[in-house]
Amino acid sequence: MFGLSFFEMSVIGIIAVVLFGGNLPEVARKFGSTYSQLRRSLQEVQQQFRDAQREVDRAMTIDDPVTTKSNTSLYDDEPEDAPEPSAPKFKPPS
Repeated sequence: MFGLSFFEMSVIGIIAVVLFGGNLPEVARKFGSTYSQLRRSLQEVQQQFRDAQREVDRAMTIDDPVTTKSNTSLYDDEPEDAPEPSAPKFKPPS
């Protein structure tokens, strides 16, 4: 569990008993509630990011419907008949 061996988990348990003693159930309960609140908060943040991404995707599809790849350009100021950039051909050494 959690990538820990039995020996490592028993050492952690012994340390917890030594540190917290009789208060261990209260400490474990508080830790569990704090952990669940943290998970809930993280899920809410993730959901907000997903909602924002969906809104952006929806806005992009409404504003710029894609017809075909060859007819659309990435930028409005880019001329449609622009020549392809050329580069010298690579010649391996002989």
